[in-house]
Amino acid sequence: MAAKAGLPMGIEDFQEMRTSGYYYIDKTGMIRDLLENMGKVTLFTRPRRFGKTLNMSMLKYFFEVGSEREIFDGLEISAHKELCDRYMGRFPVLSISLKGVSGTDLNGAKGMLRSIIGNEALRFQFLLQSEALSATERKQYRKLIELNDAGEFSMSDGLLKESLLMLTRFLHKYYGQKAIVLIDEYDVPLDKAYQGGYYDDMVELLRALFGQVLKTNGSLYFAVLTGCLRISRESIFTGLNNLNVYTIKNVQYNAGFGFTDAEVREMLSYYEFMEKYEEIKEWYDGYRFCGLGIYCPWDVVSYCHALKMNPSVAPQNYWVNTSGNDIIRRFIEKADAASRDEIERLIAGDSIEKEIHHELTYRDLDLDMDHLWSMLYTTGYLTQCGEDDGGLTKLLIPNREIQWIFTRQIRKWFQEDSRKDGRKLEDFCRAFLEKDAAAVEAGFTSYLRKTISIRDTSVRKEKKENFYQGILLGLLGYMGWKVRSNAEAGDGYSDIIVEVEDADIGIIIELKYAENARFDAACQEAMRQIAGRRYEDILIDDGMKTIYRYGIACYKKRCRVIVEQGTTNPACMHSQLLPSNPDSSPLPHN
Repeated sequence: MAAKAGLPMGIEDFQEMRTSGYYYIDKTGMIRDLLENMGKVTLFTRPRRFGKTLNMSMLKYFFEVGSEREIFDGLEISAHKELCDRYMGRFPVLSISLKGVSGTDLNGAKGMLRSIIGNEALRFQFLLQSEALSATERKQYRKLIELNDAGEFSMSDGLLKESLLMLTRFLHKYYGQKAIVLIDEYDVPLDKAYQGGYYDDMVELLRALFGQVLKTNGSLYFAVLTGCLRISRESIFTGLNNLNVYTIKNVQYNAGFGFTDAEVREMLSYYEFMEKYEEIKEWYDGYRFCGLGIYCPWDVVSYCHALKMNPSVAPQNYWVNTSGNDIIRRFIEKADAASRDEIERLIAGDSIEKEIHHELTYRDLDLDMDHLWSMLYTTGYLTQCGEDDGGLTKLLIPNREIQWIFTRQIRKWFQEDSRKDGRKLEDFCRAFLEKDAAAVEAGFTSYLRKTISIRDTSVRKEKKENFYQGILLGLLGYMGWKVRSNAEAGDGYSDIIVEVEDADIGIIIELKYAENARFDAACQEAMRQIAGRRYEDILIDDGMKTIYRYGIACYKKRCRVIVEQGTTNPACMHSQLLPSNPDSSPLPHN
């Protein structure tokens, strides 16, 4: 039986993909589309991890002089012989990725830019001996690749701004053919500069760098750029009238980035993972690129790789580990009551309608909530459903993975926000030690009102209970107590077990979702479960002398709390447990 092709985990070089036996989903049709609808400068905007870098590598290997034609054999573009004969391997290509420009200050970012452009320039050292260039031009090229005593590229700021323009001119003269320029993740330096506080300086630098090479450059055949955002209001492309922009709202190239459903089915069939199709669809599908359903390719490949190692592994969140999620954090911090209500609706699976601004500016993000909504949409945290209505776009969370990211970020923000008032939080936690059910109930209700809740929709009851459990765990963690979640205890797994070792006090907490606000019934169910499954055993074994049992029922942003005291003395325990018929011994509650 023939060995399966390797899964391309982290492979972003097209030649390596094609020559090293990796599975490849054919996206070469976009080469034909690009040539048949050629623009001087083309910008593709897509969320991160949707195959932008691999596609740019594909373009490089197709057009660049000396490329190996064989790596395209059997792919869609190879069927277009006339285009291949005319364009394949015919052009000098400048190809850089700016995804690594992440300096904490302007000088650091400039150093990274020098390194990226300098290393690309090193590919063309034949220019040093070329008679096609004048002595002055050869000297200028040498300055692009010179290193200082620290082994770093030493080009001046002025030379850095002209570097790409100079390289296209030198290559044009050497080959007698205009150059193609590929710039991947062009907007990453702006994002990092915005976070680092040197945003205006980076705008000025990129405006000069891009403007020189993309405008009125007689040595440019065409250029392709990719990024997450369309940054035209920043004036980076000032005076560039020949810019064609294709966003996730354009039908052109909508299948060029990411995996379609048919491509995912074919891949799963190849690796014999079709039984995982529904889970993969629930977790990683849901993006809509101008009406076409798209999966995040990074996630699909990552999960298939995990399945090869362990066929029973559950879907995980892979996207969150590829970069930060500062945009969600920033959004939650800025959200007012109305916006938080909309976030609740989104997490519950509902849709909302917003006006989307496709030409964004980082500088204005924090000044207008509409810009943050637009940012969530263009970066892939929200997707479109249905058609635009009167200028408004209907938005929803695309899949389980992004829903998980929202919930995680909300919980993290809530924990940090609640700890700003340490005295209030400490009083809340100590109320558990004092058996003050009223104080616990009032405190927890107060915190629930500040965070984003799970709505009473079709979300499973267990998911709702997990939400409240997570909130309470974050609050109790403030005290430094030994807090365990879903710990094996007695005959089951308790929601929360707390050990306050210096006081020899153990606390058992069972949370229930109160369907239709039936708080008393939910509390009694919680207490019966604590007793019936002997959750106290783990605390007895750990030497806790006093044990408190809490039943907490939650519904939307309200809760009910009841408490009972037990003891580690087995002779006393049975008299403390709830009777099987709760009506014969009413439970105390507030």
